[in-house]
Amino acid sequence: MNASISNEQLLAVVRQALEEDVRAGDATTEATVPEQARARALITQKAPGTIYGLQAAEAAFRLLDPEVHFERLVAEGHWRERGGPVLSIEGRSRTLLTGERTALNFLAHLSGVATQAARAARAVEGTGATVLDTRKTTPGLRALEKAAVAAGGAQNHRAGLYDAILIKENHIAAAGGIAQAIHAARTAAPELAGTLEVEARNPDEIDQALAAGAPRLLLDNMTVEQLRSAVAQVAGRAQLEASGNVTLDSLRERALTGVDYISMGSLTHSAPALDLSMILERL
Repeated sequence: MNASISNEQLLAVVRQALEEDVRAGDATTEATVPEQARARALITQKAPGTIYGLQAAEAAFRLLDPEVHFERLVAEGHWRERGGPVLSIEGRSRTLLTGERTALNFLAHLSGVATQAARAARAVEGTGATVLDTRKTTPGLRALEKAAVAAGGAQNHRAGLYDAILIKENHIAAAGGIAQAIHAARTAAPELAGTLEVEARNPDEIDQALAAGAPRLLLDNMTVEQLRSAVAQVAGRAQLEASGNVTLDSLRERALTGVDYISMGSLTHSAPALDLSMILERL
């Protein structure tokens, strides 16, 4: 499942961010910078990582002035060890100054997510496992954050509650058991049967899920030893996803247990912003 965001959705998100910051106007810039003054600005990447979010950054300036000119100096989704120039912007000085923080907020955050995803994807290379994101995203920014995950080289899981069946322990308790929950889900949403996944917390629940025909099992908060045991027990009869408190440091060890997927909420909910700066030069 690949995340996507329409241009209209993107503009709505960026417009809201500008409204939050600018409201009636940029008091400092309007007081100190002549209205017709023009400038060139350069956004620079100052730390290793992967850039993503140029469209959102550009939108922050373009919504203030559609005549702003951009030159992209890096391709999105490529790891850069040394950083370097990212985006050149030319236009009215007031526009560049007013849009600076909103543009950098989007670009630094989304590049941070892409960087975290790139580090995770590199950590599991050669293991056969795939790193997934989760729904632990910033409200209102899910589509952008998931697109950043994909740009970094990890894979998107479900976009929301609407596009896949993931039966967790509370669903099982409410439904009366694993078999009952799986049967009810297949009956109510046959079009999503191919996405069906069920949480299994121990060997007995793994057997129950397999007996009910679950194609994919979620192994949440299991130790490395428990994951290895689960892989041996399932023996290829279902796909396996490991989840719960996974860090970049522990990721490869879990991947080497033989699971198919490892989901990481930290790709989005705690990715550090990538260090970026914008320097302006008067024309």
